[in-house]
Amino acid sequence: MAEICDIDVVVFDVLGTLVDEPSGLRAEIRDALPASDDASVDELLISWQQYVELEQQRIGQGHRPYVNTEIIDAEAAQRVADHSGLADPAAIALLATAGQRLPPWDDSVAGLERLAQRFLVLGLSNASRTALLRLNAHAGLRWHQALSAEAVLAYKPAPEVYQLAIDAAGCPRERVLMVAAHAWDLRGAQARGMRTAYVQRPVGDPPTSSGVFDWRFNGLDELVTALLPR
Repeated sequence: MAEICDIDVVVFDVLGTLVDEPSGLRAEIRDALPASDDASVDELLISWQQYVELEQQRIGQGHRPYVNTEIIDAEAAQRVADHSGLADPAAIALLATAGQRLPPWDDSVAGLERLAQRFLVLGLSNASRTALLRLNAHAGLRWHQALSAEAVLAYKPAPEVYQLAIDAAGCPRERVLMVAAHAWDLRGAQARGMRTAYVQRPVGDPPTSSGVFDWRFNGLDELVTALLPR
């Protein structure tokens, strides 16, 4: 396990790790379709998430030119509208920006604030520059710098996205810690030589028993305590 003196910069994934993406999207779908029951809302949420994941994978595989998350989210919102019969253009347009209004987990805001007193803290997200700016403001997330994968026209786990954070950190990559609730994200960071910490969330991609990361924590408070011992 890395010692505190081994880490200079802490890089956070945002969606799922610091904000509760499923709950936020579910609430926005429910607001757009107040007559829908819980099962229908959950079905639409799954459709949204699967579409976004598939399109980002298609871009990563070279089957689609890069478009940012604002475009993909607008397409996902239109799919929800088509499946549910939602026809109000204003409601569809509002739904398309749902990913910019996601609630933080209970420990996210305070955890970032505490870590920022000792470390350089960066956000690294697949969200577009504009979406990330608005999401940070809505959730109250505070960084020394927030980096969007849009800068390299790619989506995690493409190596150039993690290199973006390493370059911004300005220190050896082994002194940069990537924190995420997604094992696939951490594997991508690990492949670029970053240190890794898995933080458990109710959503995300838990590591398998064979997953080897520098740290595993049940929540952000545990990570903060490990990095900031009394």
